[in-house]
Amino acid sequence: MTLGNHQPYFFPYLGYWQLMNATDVYVIADNVQYSKKGYTNRNNILMNGNKHLISLEVMGVRLGMHINEVGVGNNAPKILKTLMHTYKKAPYFDEVFPMLESILLNDEKNLAKYLGNSLETVAGYLGIETRFIYESDLNVDPSLKLQTDIIPVICKMFNADHFINAIGGQELYTKEGFLKKGLKLNFLQMGEIEYKQFKGEFVPNLSIIDVMMFNTKDEIKEMLSRYTLI
Repeated sequence: MTLGNHQPYFFPYLGYWQLMNATDVYVIADNVQYSKKGYTNRNNILMNGNKHLISLEVMGVRLGMHINEVGVGNNAPKILKTLMHTYKKAPYFDEVFPMLESILLNDEKNLAKYLGNSLETVAGYLGIETRFIYESDLNVDPSLKLQTDIIPVICKMFNADHFINAIGGQELYTKEGFLKKGLKLNFLQMGEIEYKQFKGEFVPNLSIIDVMMFNTKDEIKEMLSRYTLI
């Protein structure tokens, strides 16, 4: 049994979905601290041939708050207008945009659940069959504060013997530490992926929105397997 864990992001880049697709159980880390500088409520799309940042408005943010304590603001219609203007001539706009509309106009006002719905909906579109769990729904000992201590406990809850983390996790987790707890640890490194966008030089590592606008489901499915486990 393979388990993955990551905080929820706003329409994250392809590597996030590769990690999700590589696991049997995917734990959404909704009870970690919200960061204004991360990708929790923002990401990049293609606009006029360049990277352009879009941000979901959030409400009630205070220092030290967890993602599942933050509220969703009211600028989703504005984001939809931006996406329509930017991608209306993309080959798969008519197929993808209605899904984005249903996600962005969701009435959910809790940021973690709003993002979780987004992840599950897009995963369904891409044919990703992992099981989703919110970390806050698990009965983890509250005295455990570090993810290095929490993750092995969660793995045991699901009888998982293999934990896969994003490549950035190399700064946090060690294979030796996991091995001592009877767990295999790998980090997922996305391969070199390029696809045809509009005219101009390819702009990499954009939101999954960009990937879906320019590629079929079968093409994206193939991309999901283009990674290396380190």
